[in-house]
Amino acid sequence: MPSSKPSSIRSAGALPQPVLGQPAPVAVFLVVTIEPGGESAARDLLSGLAGLVRAVGFPSPDGGLCCVAGVGSSAWDRLFEGPRPGRLHPFEELAGPRHRAVATPGDLLFHIRAARTDLCFALSAEIMKRLRGAVTVQDEVLAFAYFDSRNLLGFVDGTENPVGPAAAEAAIVGDEDPAFLGGSYAIVQKYVHDIDAWEALAVEAQEKVIGRSKLTNIELDVPGSHIDVNTVTGPDGEEPEILRGAMPFGRPGHGEFGTYFIAYARTPDVPETMLRRMFVGGPESGPDPVLDYSRAVTGTLFFCPSAGFLEAIPEELDKE
Repeated sequence: MPSSKPSSIRSAGALPQPVLGQPAPVAVFLVVTIEPGGESAARDLLSGLAGLVRAVGFPSPDGGLCCVAGVGSSAWDRLFEGPRPGRLHPFEELAGPRHRAVATPGDLLFHIRAARTDLCFALSAEIMKRLRGAVTVQDEVLAFAYFDSRNLLGFVDGTENPVGPAAAEAAIVGDEDPAFLGGSYAIVQKYVHDIDAWEALAVEAQEKVIGRSKLTNIELDVPGSHIDVNTVTGPDGEEPEILRGAMPFGRPGHGEFGTYFIAYARTPDVPETMLRRMFVGGPESGPDPVLDYSRAVTGTLFFCPSAGFLEAIPEELDKE
């Protein structure tokens, strides 16, 4: 009896999904788990996702609608046969002296971006229409750009993101894993801020926590600050980079203020090292002081295959 899963899917091209897209004014982060028997619906959705994005976005060419889909470790073998991405594994929960990076369920990630809320809404509605009954929603967040690229703590976010070829080098898998060329690893975490405690701090105290000037965004020399803790140096003395796409979200009527953090990386080792320094600390610094005001409530690792990989899924099924 033939398997219901694609056998030995290989990228039909190394074109990445829109991982390297520019920051957008609006984003939806949708994380779901696949119910038993829902694998076929999930594969159908993934293989047709690019066409779905084109259909929803076509009437609004200036809307910039795009979507990146990721697959979690426990779902990969349920959906595909053959090799796995070399560094795909479950998110590692971290327990430090004062803070905890939790690991939460997630089989599929959809990172939707656009210039308008209605486009993000329409695409997420179409995705869920096709997955209805096949998945359980674990998290759904509508995020937004806030003033001049600031988070809800009032500081500019994403300043150190690489651009151009450096962004691709940091975020896109290369020849080290040829079966998954053009893919990317994505770590997502939802942080909820204690805004009252944060705003009780003087601006100078906030700047010492972050390691930047609040007004001008100039980096400050503050050992043990958020910036300092998240600066990782490799054996060659270089600072390995990741591509951050964090965005604010909130519901003031519910007292909810937060940041949805997503990091795309060529290997999860880099963001995992940063998280370990943040939550556990390192030989030269303690945990990240921003965690005294920001609590991680989710944590999942995904692999985002190349666009060619996703489009090849039905072709492989036809060969069985």
